[in-house]
Amino acid sequence: QVQLVESGGGLVQAGGSLRLSCTASGRTFSNYAMGWFRQAPGKEREFVAVISYVNDGTIYYADPVKGRFTISRDNAKNTLYLQMNNLKPEDTAIYYCAAGSSSGAVVAGSPSSWGQGTQVTVSS
Repeated sequence: QVQLVESGGGLVQAGGSLRLSCTASGRTFSNYAMGWFRQAPGKEREFVAVISYVNDGTIYYADPVKGRFTISRDNAKNTLYLQMNNLKPEDTAIYYCAAGSSSGAVVAGSPSSWGQGTQVTVSS
């Protein structure tokens, strides 16, 4: 029911910044938690960050991105963001947007919807 589309990926040098966006539509339950996952070459998809329904709601980050990435959302625009600063080559991955009934469900890898992904490449 929820359709998610990511954008904003690209190529950046180590230490640079990118902001990813995810727009949501077609959902019957608007109060979903939303988050970001990523899948690096040769690796499984991993959790990055999650935010609850309200703009200043509960937020959790995976340890590798703490202090560098910031997740936020604009419910009026049905849009989720991921501001990525001080990027490292290890951050290179396809980044996926996700939506779920709770932050816990998203963190656990059980969202109700996934986006198609956007590529982030960080050069050294």
